[in-house]
Amino acid sequence: MYRLGVDLGGTNIAVGLVNENLELVKKLSVPTGATRPGEEIVADIAALCKKLCEDMGISLSDVVSIGIATPGIANHDTGVVEYANNLPFRKFPIAELLRKDLGEDVTVKIENDANAAAWGEACAGAAKGTRNSIMITLGTGVGGGIIIDNKVYSGFNYAGGELGHIVIQVDGAPCSCGRKGCWEAYSSATALIRMTKEKIEECKASGRATVMADAPKVSGRTACDAMRAGDEAAKEVYDKYIKYLASGLATIINIFQPEVISLGGGISGEGQSLIDSLLPIIRSEQYGGGVVEMTDIRIAKLGNDAGIIGAAML
Repeated sequence: MYRLGVDLGGTNIAVGLVNENLELVKKLSVPTGATRPGEEIVADIAALCKKLCEDMGISLSDVVSIGIATPGIANHDTGVVEYANNLPFRKFPIAELLRKDLGEDVTVKIENDANAAAWGEACAGAAKGTRNSIMITLGTGVGGGIIIDNKVYSGFNYAGGELGHIVIQVDGAPCSCGRKGCWEAYSSATALIRMTKEKIEECKASGRATVMADAPKVSGRTACDAMRAGDEAAKEVYDKYIKYLASGLATIINIFQPEVISLGGGISGEGQSLIDSLLPIIRSEQYGGGVVEMTDIRIAKLGNDAGIIGAAML
């Protein structure tokens, strides 16, 4: 038997077929067209599900369930997306509409995309074999998903788990959510790019040399690459970023004490060197350090497929 996982993003819709071994067998994708009516987006999800089954020579009756990882507040009890910032969803009955397209006997489940990715890592990735884990995605923003006792935690109103919006600097840098000083404003790839640009301007003003100034376009990798090349200004940027990231991670550990925190997103491409930089600060700041068993920090394993696999396993 198979499961279908849908990763619904603001840019693309990806649908994957997952087998009994939690392996992604095949996936298809199309542009989301996020400004369209929601019903048209659901129609494309249904078409991808049908096409995927057709390509694999199976029928929908061979599919145990379909899970949708969606941005926004996903009510997994009713199948309604209460609100999504970058999609036209307001009290949108996405599960019911997909069943109308695919058949009323099809089981459809939904979950917030960050929660689904965390569940994917818990089922088949870096946190496999644990009961309590958290996934942090370091991308344009900072996403979070919380797994407690093998269940996704999303609060009484399904809006919980927004870990990127804990404040680590009161009245600090403005965040996209409207608050100031959020962890996201200091630990996302966007924040790292901002810090890099600020350092480049500082170096130009003081006449200090830095290879970062030669980058045709500043990205989240600019400071990291320059640091590895021995650039001192880049190391200052990286160390500052690591301090902010570690501070937030230590706070999350102090609240949840998960067995594993897995780090995903573009910044996680730094791999073990990222973890090696973070651990000394985290260990010095976490509650019970040196006495209780320590949370393991790992790089996420499933990459862009975490949301599909997590959605499939809902």
